Parts: sequence; structure tokens; C-alpha cells
Amino acid sequence: MEFLDRLLTCADCGGEFIFTAGEQLFFFDKQFKNDPKRCKPCKSKRSGVGLKAGTGPAAAGLSRTETRTECSECGIETTVPFKPTQGRPVLCRQCFQSKRAPTTGALVTAAATAEMVAGTTGERPAPGVELMVAAAQGPRF
Repeated sequence: MEFLDRLLTCADCGGEFIFTAGEQLFFFDKQFKNDPKRCKPCKSKRSGVGLKAGTGPAAAGLSRTETRTECSECGIETTVPFKPTQGRPVLCRQCFQSKRAPTTGALVTAAATAEMVAGTTGERPAPGVELMVAAAQGPRF
């Protein structure tokens, strides 16, 4: 299907705007049934975009929810940026960071992974493990 740029009239300001072929392709891919009714400036005014600089909930005028609760590990009172769910543990910052998996030393090489899969250490890997190691290392140029 071939798309051509079309002139449309804005429902708010009455001005003409171009509905480009690329936009039409996007609408077709998303299976939108109707053409746009507003030009980009009117659409952004209507949605409230551009009223405040920045992004995120603070820029939109929303405040961040903070809930006071007790840490499930150490029992101290702490605040968390979400509403806790019943039955799930809530940790303070210190307990949370101590529970996190350390990023250094946690990486395992492809050869070590192949050895673990094959159940060997230092011996000749089982048939097919060479393919797994080669696939994990990526293409050779």
C-alpha cells in the first residue's frame, strides 16, 4: 500500500497540517481507524505536554508516594517509595543493598559455564559443549 502526504484541517484551531506518509504508515501498522483531528501544537496543548520543563512524576506535578513501614530484616522504621503488599518483605536501604547480588565476581566465563554444564573440571568437555562455548563467544571475524 502506498501512502502520500495529505492536508488535513485541525479540529481546534482550524489550520491545515500535513499528515505525512510516514505517519500514515504508523497509523496503518497500529491499525488506527481514524485520521488525526488536531495539529501537533494543538495536540500537545490538549495533552498538557510542554507546560513544565523536565520529565517524570515530579515534572507533571505529582508527588512521590512515601510509606512509613518497618524493615522485615532488622526491624527499624523506614520509608519506601511504594505501598507495601501484604505477605511480601519490605527492606530498609541497608538490608536491601546487603541482599543484592554483588556485581563483581558474579560473571562466569563461557568456558566455566560449559564445564559446569558438562560436569567436568579440566577434563575434555562432553560432545556438543564446544558448540555451546563457541555460540556463547559469538561470531569470529
